[in-house]
Amino acid sequence: MHKKISFIITKWKNHFPWTNVYGLARSIIALSSMLTLLFNSPEVLFKPSSLTNDFPSCTTGYSIFCLGQNNYVYLDLIRWTCVIFLFFVIIGWRPRITGIIHWYISYSMQMSLVVIDGGEQAAAVITFLLIPLTLTDPRKWHWDINYEGEKHSVYFKIIANISYFFIRLQVAVLYFHSTVAKLKNKEWIDGTAVYYYSHEKTVGFNHLLGNLSEPIVTSPLVILPTWGTLIIQLVLFGAFFTPKKYWSPLFVIAITMHEIFALMLGLISFSMIMFGILILYLVPIDKKLELDNILFRKYNLNGKYILLKEKGGID
Repeated sequence: MHKKISFIITKWKNHFPWTNVYGLARSIIALSSMLTLLFNSPEVLFKPSSLTNDFPSCTTGYSIFCLGQNNYVYLDLIRWTCVIFLFFVIIGWRPRITGIIHWYISYSMQMSLVVIDGGEQAAAVITFLLIPLTLTDPRKWHWDINYEGEKHSVYFKIIANISYFFIRLQVAVLYFHSTVAKLKNKEWIDGTAVYYYSHEKTVGFNHLLGNLSEPIVTSPLVILPTWGTLIIQLVLFGAFFTPKKYWSPLFVIAITMHEIFALMLGLISFSMIMFGILILYLVPIDKKLELDNILFRKYNLNGKYILLKEKGGID
């Protein structure tokens, strides 16, 4: 056991975890939260509930939105302030500064908003687990892949990699818990759960998708998407123990499942947040994505592009 732990620590010492992989994940999660705040008015986001007339309810927790409790003018001001801070997270500026801010906004949304769909809770947990990564990130921008400080503090590398391990563990537990919770309901066991979800008034299929899917969800074939969801979630739990060479196909399968959820059930923000989380789960964090191959191109007269490899940028 001692040798195994020593091997893991040695491997972490040689890994530089602060790449644009985790940066991309942060940006996608923050983008989902920003869009939720941007396109919904305070009157939609904050409403009295059956338990209290206060909006938001501030009996527990320390949400930033409680500073404007029962006042839509103040709540709107706080909403726009959060949008601005999330914008800085999205563009990748100073992870050491924006990491904690990102978590606090996610936490506040999860505690105060009434139009959440589960994604906000996942975002609050993951952004909290990302804090050790962001606090030890030596870069000015989380997109930077040419950072020259490869000899960054060994202790910081170990802290960041431990944080990354627990993020992956949390995602695995999330999928395992989701599977086990579903198995407690007979509708998932007998394969009819998707039928009931498709006809549910609040999150069911829209009129067009309802008509297109009706022949399937009202037939014995409904068992395929129902049990298929359970099988995929169980496989994604097992991905925690799977070698990296198998991560790519599992990532595609997982993203496809969540995009189907977004299309069929309208869970847009939830699917976006899970997209970011799955990047952390199934894309090696020490891998450097060559995003400049997509973003920076120089075209010749024939309309073909030449990739710019020079650090100097576009001529």
